Amino acid sequence: MTGTPHTNRLIAVDLDQSIGHGPSAEADHERRVAIYDLIEDNRFTLLAHPEGPYRLELSTADGRLMLDVRNAKEERLTLIGLSMSPFRRIVKDYFLICESYYAAIRTATPSQIETIDMARRGLHNEGSSLLRERLSGKIDVDFETARRLFTLVCVLHWRG
Repeated sequence: MTGTPHTNRLIAVDLDQSIGHGPSAEADHERRVAIYDLIEDNRFTLLAHPEGPYRLELSTADGRLMLDVRNAKEERLTLIGLSMSPFRRIVKDYFLICESYYAAIRTATPSQIETIDMARRGLHNEGSSLLRERLSGKIDVDFETARRLFTLVCVLHWRG
């Protein structure tokens, strides 16, 4: 996206700061990288307000993922709440495989690490596809944007 101006994109992404920091340096690193990558390259269109760019704050409330979408002037365009229930199994499995991955980095062979990483990426893709499906009809995102958003959903769940 760098160097290609278009308005159907996110220009800012924030996570609810009331939850505090992640449980580990790895989680905080994943959050920072996902936000940076998301701002650098994303496709995001709020279907009810297709004139971006957009600012997004992600939070959780009452078992729901909350997406507070605002315009560049910080005026709220919509507040979308998605049930976290469909994500629970994927997020739980993703956390378990991430723990295995971080442990494997310290002691496992390269082929073992690669096998765990493939499983981790598969779960991440599954969660990203589910997120795109759940946003369908409300927000249009490409797969890479959904992947980065799913990382942030996991970070929120991890912290919450």
